Amino acid sequence: MKLNLRSLEAFRETMISGSVTAAAGRMGMTQPAVSRLIAQLETDAGFGLFYRDKGRLAPTPEALMLYEEVDLAFGGLERVDNLVRDIAVFNAGALKIVAPPSMSEGIISTILVGFLAKYPRVRVSIDSRSAETAKAMVVNRTADCGFAKLPLNRPEIATELLSSTETVCVLRTDHPLAMHEILTPQLLYGQPLIQLGYGNWTRNRIDDAFKGAGLRPDVKLETHTVGSACAFAAQGLGIAIVNGLMARNFAKGDTVTRVFRPQILHQYVFMTSALAPMNRLARAFLDETKVYFVQQPQAVTI
Repeated sequence: MKLNLRSLEAFRETMISGSVTAAAGRMGMTQPAVSRLIAQLETDAGFGLFYRDKGRLAPTPEALMLYEEVDLAFGGLERVDNLVRDIAVFNAGALKIVAPPSMSEGIISTILVGFLAKYPRVRVSIDSRSAETAKAMVVNRTADCGFAKLPLNRPEIATELLSSTETVCVLRTDHPLAMHEILTPQLLYGQPLIQLGYGNWTRNRIDDAFKGAGLRPDVKLETHTVGSACAFAAQGLGIAIVNGLMARNFAKGDTVTRVFRPQILHQYVFMTSALAPMNRLARAFLDETKVYFVQQPQAVTI
């Protein structure tokens, strides 16, 4: 059985828009023509796709199952379309990046200034997902490239190391501990702390550091982004223990950063799928990313 691509498109547009009439408008067709395409798809498939009740359509369970695959397939066709435009005109096309929210809000926005100055007609999409979903998107090329922390443990992903960064403490300039260049669990004991949510990789390493010193951290605030942790520290609500690379974008004004010991490193990589060559726009973006990191101060304190 070979399904008609136009019928599948009519089905997808109907699912997205919620009605045959709206789907017809999106496809530039008449409503009867779209209805015929859907009816033909139901005949070819051998099962119904919609319940019809007084002019209204409701998808059947089979339609919901089919839609997930059809949507993925058309997403692949859209990537092919973008690739053709990228090949035809290098200064055009689309680049999809997946990255942690803290990078999207700070580092990537800075890198894009230089990148889009060179390629002003390129359309950029930035997606923030969980670490595992981001890896999967890069492997199956739903995203062209992405940023992640080591370790990845995914042989299907090709990486280039960008930065090795310390864990730092962010605190107000007038805090008594600001006089120290290095802060340890012993110095931080009894101080109200601001940490990323429980179970976070960094949080686990910090908890291990306190446990190794025979101490229990006094966590007053938990948050899920470095930006909010630094903002709370700036208000004097506690000392934030965060990734030093991300802190550069948020620890400003009345705050200072101090190195945390024992050393906890954050190694960031640029990732692409190892199952296919890196496309030209992703390569150009990687080159611009390298320029950014070369210009940054030394990330690791020895």
